[in-house]
Amino acid sequence: MDNMFIFIFFLIAVALITIGVISFVLFIRRLLVNSHAKRNNHAKNIEELKHKLDRIIVLLEKERGN
Repeated sequence: MDNMFIFIFFLIAVALITIGVISFVLFIRRLLVNSHAKRNNHAKNIEELKHKLDRIIVLLEKERGN
C-alpha cells in the first residue's frame, strides 16, 4: 500500500514536470514567432516608406522642372 502512494506521487510529479516543460517550450516558441512576425512587418513598412519617398522625390523633381 505504501509503495502505491509513492508510485502515484511519482506519476503526479512527472506529469507536473512534463506539463511545465511543454508550457515553457510553447511560450518560447510563441515569443520567437511573434518576434519574427514583427521583424517581417517592420521590413515591409520600410519598403513602403522607401517607395513613398521615391514617389515624393519624383513629384518634387517634376515640380522643379516646371
